[in-house]
Amino acid sequence: MSQFARVMVLVVDDNHYMRVIVSTMLRSMGITLIREASDGAEALEIVRDWRPDVIILDLMMETIDGIEFTKLIRRGVDSPHPYVPIIMMTGHTDRRRVIEARDAGVNEFVAKPLTARALIDRLKSVINNERGWVKSANYVGPDRRRKVQPDFKGPFRRIADKADGKM
Repeated sequence: MSQFARVMVLVVDDNHYMRVIVSTMLRSMGITLIREASDGAEALEIVRDWRPDVIILDLMMETIDGIEFTKLIRRGVDSPHPYVPIIMMTGHTDRRRVIEARDAGVNEFVAKPLTARALIDRLKSVINNERGWVKSANYVGPDRRRKVQPDFKGPFRRIADKADGKM
């Protein structure tokens, strides 16, 4: 049995063929609990009734794009699943887009064309290495710090840093 056998994944992309490719990659990993949506609006409706463990979505879509969808999931007052890990995929990997996705609350980012290895690595990252959660006036999403730097001297700005005696 695959380590991913019980993982529920929602794939969101306005390109039918891309959804087929991603779903095929997921099935090859042993994931069978997959639903698909063709845009962010349809995905929001699915998430209201079905709580996926991971959402994999495209950045550029009509109606509600990946950034707006992520903001609605993370910050929406009626969000059905604000803490769900989100993996954003796109062919638009310029620095501005990556920062915009990160700032919206995306957990991981993967470039198109996708490779099975890149998708597996991102899935393992969000499933096996769950990061802490940050909720502030300007940001809601996973802790952006990926590694502990023992020699970091500050500035320390988080309540958790105060608890550790770093401030």
